[in-house]
Amino acid sequence: MKRFIVFLMISLMMVFVFSSLSFAKTYTIGLCLSTLNNPFFVTLKNGAEKAASDLGVTLIVNDAQDDPAKQAAAIEDLIQKKVDAILINPTDANAVVPSVLKANKAGIPVITIDRSAAKGDVVCHIASDNVAGGRMAGEYLAKLLNYKGNVAELVGIPGTSAARDRGKGFNEVMKKYKDIKIVARQTADFNRAKGMQVFENILQAHPEVQGVFAHNDEMVLGAIAAAEAAGRKDIIFVGFDAIDDAIKAIKEGKLAATVAQQPFEMGKLGVENAVKFLKGEKLPKFIPVPLKLITKDNVK
Repeated sequence: MKRFIVFLMISLMMVFVFSSLSFAKTYTIGLCLSTLNNPFFVTLKNGAEKAASDLGVTLIVNDAQDDPAKQAAAIEDLIQKKVDAILINPTDANAVVPSVLKANKAGIPVITIDRSAAKGDVVCHIASDNVAGGRMAGEYLAKLLNYKGNVAELVGIPGTSAARDRGKGFNEVMKKYKDIKIVARQTADFNRAKGMQVFENILQAHPEVQGVFAHNDEMVLGAIAAAEAAGRKDIIFVGFDAIDDAIKAIKEGKLAATVAQQPFEMGKLGVENAVKFLKGEKLPKFIPVPLKLITKDNVK
C-alpha cells in the first residue's frame, strides 16, 4: 500500500510539472535593425541573440539595409505573424512612425534601440545619450586643437536620431570656442566608403582642415584613408562607436579618440526588457547605456 501511495504521489507530481511546462508562455520577439553592414549593429544583434537564448525566447531578426521601405515591410510581416513584441532600430525617426502606429493598433509593444522614433507609443527607448557623446567628442577634439583651428564634421544618415543628437552635442561645444571654425559639414550616411569619398572632396575644397569629427567610426575610418592617400598626417580625427577597427586605429596612432557605446548590452537589454514588460513589469521610458571616451591613454 505504501508503495502504491508513493507511486501515486510521484505520478501526480510529474503530471503537475509537465502541465506547468505545457502552459509556460514562450515569447516571439522581432528585432528590426537598420543595417547589418555595420559591425556596431552586428554586435547589437549578438547581444539580443544571447539574451533570447538565455531566456528561451524566439528572436526573428530583420536587416533593413538602411532602407526605410524594407524596414516598414519587415515590421508589417512581424505584425502579421503576431509576434509578442518588436524591437526597432529605426532607419529614420520619421519614416518608422507609421510602422510603430500599426504595431500600436495591433496591440504589439514596441521598444526602440539606439535610435528613436519621432512619434508613436514606444514602451521604452534603450540607448546611449548621444547628445552627451557628441559633447564628449567635441570637447576632446577642441582640447587637442588647443581650442583653435578648422574643423570638418561628417554627418550620419539624415533623419536618424543618432545623427541629430551627436551633431547637436558636438556643435554645442564648437560654439563655445570662437577660434574654432567648422569649415565643412557633409553627409556620409554612416558609411566608410562614403566617408572616404566625402572627405576627399572636403580636402580639395578645404585643405586647411585640421580636425574631423564623424558621427560614427565607419565614416571616420574612411576619412582617415582619404587623408592617408592625400599624404595628410597632420589631421586629428575623432569618431563614435568604438568598433574593433577604430580601436585598432587608436592603437596605431591614426585615430585620436572614439566614443564607446555598448551595442551588445543594448541588444541584451532590449530582449530582457521586452520579456519583463510582457510579464507585466513597468519599464522606464528611457534606459541609458553608459558612454566612455577611448583614447591612446586608456585603449588597452
